[in-house]
Amino acid sequence: MQVLQVQLEVGPDPAEVGRARRWARSRLVGCGIGVDEPLTETLILLISELVTNAVVHTGCPAVLRMLFGPPDVAGTVRVEVADISACPPRPRHAEGEDTNGRGLELVDGLADRWGWQPEGHGKSIWCEVDRGGCEIAPGACEADRGACEITGSAPERREVIRETAAYDPSHAVTYRV
Repeated sequence: MQVLQVQLEVGPDPAEVGRARRWARSRLVGCGIGVDEPLTETLILLISELVTNAVVHTGCPAVLRMLFGPPDVAGTVRVEVADISACPPRPRHAEGEDTNGRGLELVDGLADRWGWQPEGHGKSIWCEVDRGGCEIAPGACEADRGACEITGSAPERREVIRETAAYDPSHAVTYRV
């Protein structure tokens, strides 16, 4: 089975979280997942939390990846955020009016599965959401196959779209199944 992978380099600025959300929403729509579908809103919230954690807790760039199975098969959407910190994620428990500390609790509550794994000198935190009965039109992602570059004020930011083999989770640490 082939997997479509799209990725975006995210700078070490909290403002990048909004850019990551906009980019992810456009990729989801490009793959036939409707902008108003609950799946889209769930994925955008998960992406927001994972990218925020990477940017805030490392202060370094990160890479956001989304992986889609064949568009004619209801399957799973996988989101990964890789950063250069080797420290494992530490779920916290926010109390009362705390303004942070709920990110991984949200991920745990919304994702069907999530975990982390070492990647290079850092780590990748991932989550998966099952598409369920979501109908994806065959060929909906065809326009995204290939490679392209985002134009804008920061030429070092690239979007890479490629097909890759099925994900092998043999080195992943899974928190929820």
